[in-house]
Amino acid sequence: MPLPTMSDLREHARERLSAAVWDFIEGGSGAERTLREAEAAYAELRLRPRVLVDVSQPDCSVEILGDLLASPVGVAPMAYHQLVHPDGETATAEAAGIAGVLLVTGIFASRTLEETAAAASGPLWLQLYWLRRREALAALVARAEAAGYRALVLTVDAPKVAVRPRDRRNSFTLPADITAANLDPALTERSHRAAGGTSGIEEHAREQFDPSITWSDLAWLRARTRLPLVLKGVLTGEDAALAVEHGIDALIVSNHGGRQLDRAVTALEALPEIVAAVPADLPVLIDGGIRSGTDIAVALALGARAVLVGRPVLWGLACDGAKGAAGVLELLRTELLDTMILSGRPTLDRLDASAVTRRAAHR
Repeated sequence: MPLPTMSDLREHARERLSAAVWDFIEGGSGAERTLREAEAAYAELRLRPRVLVDVSQPDCSVEILGDLLASPVGVAPMAYHQLVHPDGETATAEAAGIAGVLLVTGIFASRTLEETAAAASGPLWLQLYWLRRREALAALVARAEAAGYRALVLTVDAPKVAVRPRDRRNSFTLPADITAANLDPALTERSHRAAGGTSGIEEHAREQFDPSITWSDLAWLRARTRLPLVLKGVLTGEDAALAVEHGIDALIVSNHGGRQLDRAVTALEALPEIVAAVPADLPVLIDGGIRSGTDIAVALALGARAVLVGRPVLWGLACDGAKGAAGVLELLRTELLDTMILSGRPTLDRLDASAVTRRAAHR
């Protein structure tokens, strides 16, 4: 049976989820301008196909921080996968393993680090927010190392959670049976209650996120782990250069899926500036707005080593658990390989800046 299209999956997922959960997943901050522009940015670029190239053996495998992936794709960190499927992150881990790709587990996962690791057959990274209670952060880092996670991803674009109008309108809170399984319940209790016109997620973040951290605080985290440290949420060359100075091992160019600073530059627009600011051997990944294998090819051509995909994986998970999420990842890989073949660029090193051009402005 042919794989459904991404738009089919989106509509099927929407039918299966409550309106409030759908808005929590799909919504953005402010007027949602950045949310809309994330996808639109990819439409501004065109591929420049080469011809009479041997494309009989295309290869889209890639190595990231010592792990070989079947395709340059990973699952972006997202909270509470059990909102869309009872198996939650264990199903997502199974799907990533089937597809041979990376899974970045969120700090607010609804299954434990250990359960997720037991279900995984591919590499795992753990995403962190900087909590006010540093002992809770240190305990998570130690558990991640013990469970075999391969890197830590510190999200740095969220000193607070931005106003997300859909969640406020719905007074969104977590159901009682879904929790942040890796944290003391006292740290996330606020996520389960909200007064009218507020969001439990927003109020929880205001209580627990530490807005005072600076570059100097990275030394505290580095001293507590042997794992590579990745920064997620970098959108300027200046910050990319500072990350290099502070010994960061990889970067994720991201505007948080349009859920933080509205009117922020899109990740795709920021990507070339960031790639130019770091050494060639430092992996730069990107997330936000990727909906097809062609989008992946464009990101790789602009210098990304790999991409992370968020919402589409949840659509697949909502539709058919691990099988559905694996189907999304396989669809993206198939589309990427097709794009590589048809553009005459059968290996990832051939997907360079010469592969893309910006759409000509209408006169």
